[in-house]
Amino acid sequence: MTPMLWVAVGAVALGLATGVLVLAVPRPPRVGLERLAPGARPQQTTRLGGAADDTAALADRVLRRLGRAEQLELALERAGISRPPAEVALVVTGATAGAALAGGVLGGVVLGVLLAVLPPVAAVVWVNGRRDRRQAAFADQLDDALHLMASSLRAGHSVLRALDAVSRDAPEPTSIEFSRVVNETRVGRDVNRALEEVAERTASRDFAWVVQAIAIHREVGGNLAEVLDRVSTTIRERNALRRHARSLSAEGRMSGLVLMLMPVGVFCFLSLISPTYFDQITGTSAGVVMLVVAAVLMLLGGLWLRAVVKVRF
Repeated sequence: MTPMLWVAVGAVALGLATGVLVLAVPRPPRVGLERLAPGARPQQTTRLGGAADDTAALADRVLRRLGRAEQLELALERAGISRPPAEVALVVTGATAGAALAGGVLGGVVLGVLLAVLPPVAAVVWVNGRRDRRQAAFADQLDDALHLMASSLRAGHSVLRALDAVSRDAPEPTSIEFSRVVNETRVGRDVNRALEEVAERTASRDFAWVVQAIAIHREVGGNLAEVLDRVSTTIRERNALRRHARSLSAEGRMSGLVLMLMPVGVFCFLSLISPTYFDQITGTSAGVVMLVVAAVLMLLGGLWLRAVVKVRF
């Protein structure tokens, strides 16, 4: 292998390792007890840690100046990612630079541009995938959570105690969302508003109806446990229908994914093993126009397949 090829491989490996260390490895926040003491001095950080903090602060300022910080923070919050937006932006930027360098060294400018597009697209797909899985998990667990709330209410507990019971006994992500509601109400926030934000984060219309039922019960009273039981039964039947529809459309969704990824994979593979194979296409204006048209047609085909296999009810 040539030295430039080693540099390209090292850049890609460094980008992947950085992404794994920053995003995949959990780092729970820890605050030392010594910081609670009066007159405690802040802990000394290393030069590497200080440089990382300065870079993250700079990225945060850039995102806020561009007006993307709140939007990215909301997207990460809905996906259940606790990383700061600036940190995620730095990882994606580093991976993009490494992929562009590797593509430029191995296959020229065109391959470098194509590989540079992959990290941002992969990051968006990954965040959206985590958001969709989290929302689907919340929808699957909602009927059990409502049944648990109804049982707690029948036992004589208040609505807040019922929410606290769900936060302790339900699996994730339901327990996390209900724990957030309980913590927010303990510091004085209105419970209805906290529940409405849960419905917005999880994009659950069923839970939005539950929030409305709880709000009406707090105003006019009534048997909330019976209402929750009926809503839970309806949601359970809707979930069964949704799972059946997804199982029937699984083959179409997988076929669309394979058809979208296969041309890109073949192009990258041939460019790696034979850099001059596509010179007649990438080296002429007509070939570049053909590639752009093909990419647009693939995008339209992917959107069409997605609309066909997506079931709404």
